[in-house]
Order: sequence, then C-alpha cells, then structure tokens
Amino acid sequence: MGKPSLDFFTMDDFDLEGKTVYLRLDINSPINPITNEIIGVSRFLSHTETISMLRHSKVVLIGHQSRPGKDDFTSMEDHSRQLQRIIGRKITFVDEMFSSSARKAISSMSEGEIIMLENSRFYSEETDIPGEDIERMEQSNIVRRLEPLFDYFVIDAFPAIHRSQTSLVGFHRLKPNIAGKLVEREVIMLDRFRFGRENPKIAVLAGSKIDDSIKVSKSFLDSGTVNSILTGGVVGNAFLWASGKDIGKRNRDFIIKNNRNHEKLVEICREILKEHSGKIIMPRDAVLSPSGRRVSMNEDIPDNETIADIGLDTIAQYSEILESAGAIFMNGPMGIYEIPEYSVGTREVLTALASSDALKIAGGGHTLSALEHLGLIKRVDHASTGGGALISYLSGEPMPVLEALRESKRIFKGKENGN
Repeated sequence: MGKPSLDFFTMDDFDLEGKTVYLRLDINSPINPITNEIIGVSRFLSHTETISMLRHSKVVLIGHQSRPGKDDFTSMEDHSRQLQRIIGRKITFVDEMFSSSARKAISSMSEGEIIMLENSRFYSEETDIPGEDIERMEQSNIVRRLEPLFDYFVIDAFPAIHRSQTSLVGFHRLKPNIAGKLVEREVIMLDRFRFGRENPKIAVLAGSKIDDSIKVSKSFLDSGTVNSILTGGVVGNAFLWASGKDIGKRNRDFIIKNNRNHEKLVEICREILKEHSGKIIMPRDAVLSPSGRRVSMNEDIPDNETIADIGLDTIAQYSEILESAGAIFMNGPMGIYEIPEYSVGTREVLTALASSDALKIAGGGHTLSALEHLGLIKRVDHASTGGGALISYLSGEPMPVLEALRESKRIFKGKENGN
C-alpha cells in the first residue's frame, strides 16, 4: 500500500539538513502537585521520530504547559530535562521566548544543536488574540521577532490541532509550515478509521467524560462512520438512564454533579437511541460497589450502590462483537479499573480488542494507561496522543492547525526542496 496523499507539507517534502527549524511540540503533561515532577512520558515519546529526523538541523523547540490560573502552569525547564533524558541529546533551555537573548541563542546555533524556549502560554499574545485574526498574530512579538530566524516551521502538536493560537498557526502564511511525523501519522490512521473500507466498524466509548463521548457517538452514527457503538462506564450509564433504566441515585448524582448540562446530554442520548435504534449497545449487567454484587440491568440499581464495572454477560457480548469487527476505535475504560476488583471488564474488553484482527485504534489517557499496564499497547495499530483534539477530529469539526498547514502548502507549493 503506497503512502496516502496528504494535502499539507510533510517532512519528506523538504531537505531540512543544516536548516534552522522551529518545532512546535505538545508535551503538556500531568504534574505531581506535591513534588512538581512530570508524570508520564507518553507525549515526549510521541515526538522522538520527528526530532530524530531533524538530527542534522538546528532545532528550536516550542511548547506549552497548562494555562494561566492552573496549579500546573509552569516553566518548560523540567520538560527540557525530561526530553533530554529520553532522546539522549543535549537540550539547552532558554527561559525566554523572543527576547534579545533568546534570539541571540537561536542565531548562534550549530548544526545538530537543540534549544527549548519558555512556555508559550506565559505570553498573552499566545492565548488572547482571537483565533480567526491571523493578521494580529502576524503583528505579534512572537511572530515578528521569531519568523526571520527560521527557515521552516514544523508543527507536530497533534493534541493541540483544535487550537488556533499564535505559536501554532501564526507563521503559516510567512514561510512553509510542515506537519511533523506525529501529526502525519495521526491524520493517516484516524482517516483510515473514518474513511477506510474495513467493516464492520465498531466504536467502544466508555469512561467518565460523557460530553465528548456523546458528541462523537452522534457524529459517528449520523455520518455512518461506524456500524455500532459499545458503551461502558459513565457513558454507558448515561445511555441506560436515557433508555429508561433505573441506574440508582448514586450514578445519577455523579452524572448531574460532573455535567452542568446533564439534562441536555441525557436528552441527546434519547435522540440517538431513537434515531439509531439498535446501534448503541448498552451493558446487560454490572458489578456494584461497595457490595461487589453482580446485577442484571433489568433490575433497579439500589440508590446506595455505584455501577463500578460491566458484568460477565456484557463482557462475553462485547468480546464476541469485537472478535468479528473490521475496525475498532476505543476510548475509555469500562469501569473503575484502578481498583482491582472492578478492573475485570476493562481488562477483558482490552484483551479482546488486542486479540482482534481488526484495524485497532485507541485513544484517551486512561485507555492508553490501561493498555500499557496490561502489556497490550504494542498490539494496537495506533495509540492516539489526542484528548479533546482526537474527539473533535473524529467528530468532523474544523481543525485550525490542519487548515493552516493546508493553506501554507497552497501558498508555498513549488518550494519543496529548494525548487
């Protein structure tokens, strides 16, 4: 199978050796609130191929951590040390972004050198300029002071492709903007799921974030992207509630507490169930906490019990469906998988996913963490780094960063490899 045709520049389109390259990453990571240490390295690892391809370039790394007002809104200095350990190459941290000292450090770089600049969100120009106002971005200090220093701009921040911010899209009309290997790989694999011929296509949507999952459920079924959706966790509870099942006070209260718009979300679930009859597959049975009792979903759930996992009948049904699938997308655990006695459903569904011959794509931090814990991560075809960006992309929403990459190719077409 040949390489898919993409409508934006990739790193294979240019000779980047010896060039000064702006590389926008997304290494925004959880921070331990007590030790301030970075938790997890998955996003760092996702960029190693792109960085390796730039080993003969002068590379300047730009990223962000959290946002103003959050406890984990901090400098990128520890990120530079973490990435340095992972790639085994020296990274010089500069605690500015476009000051004279930062610009001097960039101008004096040698081939193979890597610099990391400060958190882009320390600067109001990154977050305060309206996303549609590219002219104002181009007049910002970030763009005016940095653009002359670079030959090419490589954008590899897939988890941020739904954000129209200065460091992501502000340079695209001024010099060639190129998709990094992570962005290229994510788009190819997600489009293969969305538009490929593998059938039947199954989505497994679970976990506790029902807003995103309900949105993508509606999009998937309205567009005919998938044949059916298996639900679990709080997502399954929301659909069960919408279908008229008594899920118990604790489970209703959890949905209400964590979703201000819970009434609207449950109503959307009802509409989906009505418009796409039989295509939303809900749990047949469940394991309750704290009793540990297994119950049929035809029973009323006691008000003092939490639905903590799917039951054995549901595991068997879901495993059979996944075994015969042609393509599978999974986002979210089946229950409170962090507690061993309620991890069986998540473990068995992930094992069925990994054992299937289907095209297998997984996304979401909890899903990837569970796959890693079970030693199954290498048995999926693609583990997506995206969170909100992944859901937005699969829902068919406009992606500002991809649009900017496409426009950059239209502007600079014919400039590949010095032409």
